[in-house]
Amino acid sequence: MSLFVPRFDETVIVREAEAEVVGRAPSTVRLLADSSRTGGALSTQRVTLTAGADGARPHWHDHSAEMFFLLDGAAEILSGDDVVTAGPGDLVIVPPARPHAFAAVPGADADLLIVLTPGVERFEYFRHLRRVALGEVTPESLLEVQELYDNHFLRSAAWDARRA
Repeated sequence: MSLFVPRFDETVIVREAEAEVVGRAPSTVRLLADSSRTGGALSTQRVTLTAGADGARPHWHDHSAEMFFLLDGAAEILSGDDVVTAGPGDLVIVPPARPHAFAAVPGADADLLIVLTPGVERFEYFRHLRRVALGEVTPESLLEVQELYDNHFLRSAAWDARRA
């Protein structure tokens, strides 16, 4: 087991009013702290989803665990082949290399704090997703940046079947 010690000297404080917001309903992402601000310790964002909205399609990270803390509402979270329903105050941590996804439960909103550790520079990834949503770049362009952002897509029968 290796020990990763992050290196940064200043306390990171991000005020809500200062956080960059990417997207708008049904999926809004507040970019809180990227890996470069935390010495590689973590990357974190707050994702707010309106009723039943998808947050992220099935994917995995080779080098980071991903933590989902439900601030409010209800979310479905895929971890491997299991789909868990989480409510306010629930915490789900997905280990590296495990397929996962998340969405608001149909008919409910979800407000999640998401943390990847160790951190990966992710802010530009979320900006890229916004460009896809605006039609500025193709959805296929995400395949070209999978390694860069350690975000690898896959199909999941368990995720596809959750609302069948």
